[in-house]
This record gives sequence, structure tokens and C-alpha cells, in this order.
Amino acid sequence: MAKQLMNGLVLSLLLMSAGCNVSQPRLDRPTLEHSRLIDLTHAFGADTIVWPTEHDFRLVVQQEGETPSGYYYASNRLEMAEHGGTHIDAPIHFAKGGQKLDQIPLDNLVGAGVRIDVSEQCARDRNYRITIQDFERWEATHGRIPDRMIVLLDTGFARFWPSRQEYLGTTLRGPEGVQALHFPGVHPEAATWLVRERRIKAVGIDTASIDYGQSTHFETHIALLSRNIPVFENLADLRALPDLGFEVIALPMKIAGGTGGPLRVIAAVYPRQ
Repeated sequence: MAKQLMNGLVLSLLLMSAGCNVSQPRLDRPTLEHSRLIDLTHAFGADTIVWPTEHDFRLVVQQEGETPSGYYYASNRLEMAEHGGTHIDAPIHFAKGGQKLDQIPLDNLVGAGVRIDVSEQCARDRNYRITIQDFERWEATHGRIPDRMIVLLDTGFARFWPSRQEYLGTTLRGPEGVQALHFPGVHPEAATWLVRERRIKAVGIDTASIDYGQSTHFETHIALLSRNIPVFENLADLRALPDLGFEVIALPMKIAGGTGGPLRVIAAVYPRQ
């Protein structure tokens, strides 16, 4: 009996030891500290581009200077649209019953990413809609887009920020401005393919909308958001990113019930092995 107890104790210690070893962090895995961090966010200010029917971003100074008590104090008030500047579209934006901004799982906002460069196509056609063939050409070079990726689409239009004329194709405001929008987006068939065939986490683009400027029915928004795939819009210059080998961290303001909101998004590029 004593021998059996001793053998059981030894086995338990071995299992505990093995478990401890398994739980030890891998020192050879890249970490944020060893990665190159790239900001993919346009600063919010007076020149922030918003949809033609929205009011401009405003930073209202409420207090700035020395107080009667002798210390310096500064405080501002923000006035802004949910969907202006670098921002996120929550599923509820175009999908009844979809996730609101504060309900989007963090897992959909953080993860490995790929950059798909379609800047040449978009330079030839301001109204270009990214196709399934564009994704297949990328895969012919880099391999299959793995499931659960965050896909970032580089149209090259971030270089036009903050010129409304060059970025949006118009400086008009109101309904007339919406009709005059000319910039690239994603074809709804390509969006559906990303969701069904590659099971992506999220998708981002460096234009004012995931639908191209002349869209009137926003089929691409619907194809993505109706499947709870969040969309990042107005991303800053993606040209600093490699085609793969980076992590995306896209954290919006956590607005209860929000249909979208301002987004601070960065990429952590792995060190070269």
C-alpha cells in the first residue's frame, strides 16, 4: 500500500512538473517590445475628413491656463460624428440586430493581419472595386489567406489625406456631396468571398468607405456587417506594412450602443528572423 502511495505521489509530481513546463512563456516568440509599431490612425483635428452629410470634428477649448488656486489646468470638449476620421463600423451600422460597438468581441479587433496592395488598380480607376481575383493574385504569391485574419486593403488613397478633393473626389457637402463621391472600395462578391471562404475577423481600408464612392445600396457593408465582421475605414498609410508578418490592434472608444466610433489602430510588425 505504501509503495502504491509513493508511486502515485511521484506520478503526481511528474505531471505537475510537466504542466509547469508547458505553461512557461516561450522566450523565442516575438513580443510587442521587440516589434516595430506602426500607427495606422489619422490624427483627429479641424481637417479630419467626414462624410459629406456630417458635421466637422470640433475640439472646443473649455479651460486653459492658470487657475485662481495657482495651478495650470486645461480641458476640452469633443464634438464629432461616430463615422468620421479613422473609425470602426459596428455590425449594427447596416445590420438590424447586429452587434453594437460595445458588444464586438475583442478577438475580432486584435490578431494577425495581411496587407493586400491594390494601389495600381486604384490609381488607374478612382471607382475601382476590389475583386476576388485581386485576392487570388495575392495568394498566388504569398499563399492562402489563413482563416481568422484581419485583412487590410491598401488602395494608396491615404496619401491624399486630408485633401477632401483628392481623397473623396469632391469638396461638396450635403446630399450633393454624396452623389459626387469617387473613391475605391470592395466589390460585394469579394466581401462575401472573404467571409465565407477565408473566415476573416475584420477588414480595413484606407478610404472613406468599404463600399466604393458611387455606391447607392452599400451592398459591401451589408455583406460584412450582417455577418458580424467589423470594418475599419479611413486607415492611415498602409505602405509601411509588409504584406504579412504583423499583428493588428484596433481598439475603438467603447461607446455603449454605438454604431461606430473613433478608432486607434496600430500594427506590430514582427522582427525579421
